[in-house]
Amino acid sequence: MMNARLTYPSLSQQVLPGQGLLRGAGLCLGFSLFTALLAQVSLPLPWTPVPITGQTLAVLLTGAVLGPRLGFAAMLLYLAEGAAGLPVFAGGAGGIPALVGPTGGYLISFPLAAALVGALARMGWDRRPLGVALAMVAGNGLIYALGMAWLGVWLAVAGKFGGLFALLNMGMLPFLPGDAVKIALAMLLLPVSWRLVGKSGPG
Repeated sequence: MMNARLTYPSLSQQVLPGQGLLRGAGLCLGFSLFTALLAQVSLPLPWTPVPITGQTLAVLLTGAVLGPRLGFAAMLLYLAEGAAGLPVFAGGAGGIPALVGPTGGYLISFPLAAALVGALARMGWDRRPLGVALAMVAGNGLIYALGMAWLGVWLAVAGKFGGLFALLNMGMLPFLPGDAVKIALAMLLLPVSWRLVGKSGPG
């Protein structure tokens, strides 16, 4: 049912039309590196192993611009780069330990979140500010759900789990103001980008 509703082209299809393997590989590589770049905009917090970063903005914009399939593939490539030891995660981290550490759930959620936002964008949600906001909230919600679930397990195994409020304070609450700024930025960037390419929106 979802495929039948993917009516509109992605922004990348509008700007760079085509379906070739080289095109797809280039876009995936470019957006994986874009995510790695924003991951280095990182602010550690003393009470949590989860830093404030620009990473999630890159993840969700990747999905919105590339669509669900390429967005998923770009974030899968990003995780593969990190797993191979490249310093692409927050703070220049890389390697398998980063994927199984306290922030591993957030990282593993990235391909799914990009695919979700990409699917919503293909339904036209990226053409108007309200739709962009709702899509970004959905993507962020998925990232938090998987990220905090893994963080809670990691803390429990380490004997450091302090209850639900402590988990929220470590894994979500400090990041909400930054998320609001990222969403506001996306609400500006995506509709303006569509106007610049002559597609102000459906309907």
